[in-house]
Amino acid sequence: MLLSCLVAVALGLFIAVGPAAAADDVGEGWIEMFNGRDLTGWQANPEHPESFRVEDGVLVVDGPRCHLFWVGDPDDPTDEQFTNFHWHATVKTMPKANSGLYFHTAYQESGWPAKGYEAQVNQSHPDRKKTGGLYAIADVLDESPVADGQWHDYDIIVDGRHIVLKIDGKVTTDWTEPDDWQPPTGMPGRKLSSGTFAIQAHDPDSVVHYKDLRVRRLP
Repeated sequence: MLLSCLVAVALGLFIAVGPAAAADDVGEGWIEMFNGRDLTGWQANPEHPESFRVEDGVLVVDGPRCHLFWVGDPDDPTDEQFTNFHWHATVKTMPKANSGLYFHTAYQESGWPAKGYEAQVNQSHPDRKKTGGLYAIADVLDESPVADGQWHDYDIIVDGRHIVLKIDGKVTTDWTEPDDWQPPTGMPGRKLSSGTFAIQAHDPDSVVHYKDLRVRRLP
């Protein structure tokens, strides 16, 4: 009887303490990238900066092609540079939307980012490359793992030469860049190095919402 009581108490303590410890672990080392009020820490290139706005605590991407680059702390020019990291976003697309999350990239005045990789965001745009794929490298073709109009978690993890993309906790891409990697024709910058992040406004018919943007560095 005494043993049963001790086991019950131990289980109760585990249940009470376990979730709190897990929550502390989740919060450790994360850098909040979006304050829900404005675009502090971000810089849109001059193509169409009006494609990005903040409404009701959400980053709304809506308009012609433009890219919003993470610049971090303006007093620290290296603050936006990442090599190994875990980047998280919560995303919701509207019908026909197309967007992308770039990493290991660099600010540029116009055009599609030439440096780094793109994690695709697309449920119902005609492009066959869908959400959860590494664009033009390790694609998720034809069928998206999520639907338009629903919020979903998007996680991008880079550790050395290993890239993992997850949608709602499920791995959709697990790819390792080969030592002798040759990027696709016309995409010489599609390779791992280091750099910053960017969010894509693709075209005037592409409306995408982002929130809970955060990142943490990995060793």
